[in-house]
Amino acid sequence: MKLIVAIINNDDSSAVMTHLTKAGYSITKLSTSGGFLRAGNVTLLAGTEDKKVDDVINIIGEHSSQRKKITPVNTTYIGESMLSSMPIEVTVGGATIFVLDVEQFYKI
Repeated sequence: MKLIVAIINNDDSSAVMTHLTKAGYSITKLSTSGGFLRAGNVTLLAGTEDKKVDDVINIIGEHSSQRKKITPVNTTYIGESMLSSMPIEVTVGGATIFVLDVEQFYKI
């Protein structure tokens, strides 16, 4: 048995969760936030049999796409002066997936 931990963008979470549940997978959703942009993310937990891991990863990959986004850079204050940088283009979306071995599983 495996535990799949998938960190996905908030914008992709609804489609990913819908398609995973339609395929018969039970998932748990945790609301999280990313480090660099402090943007909203969703962390999904799904336990599954070893032979179904690739199916779960494929569903997540099909419905969590990377895209470019223009975002403002943090404004910096030096004394009474304010320095502001030009907005930058960053890549958001996609998924970060961890697959962990599960020694024991109980559903009580």
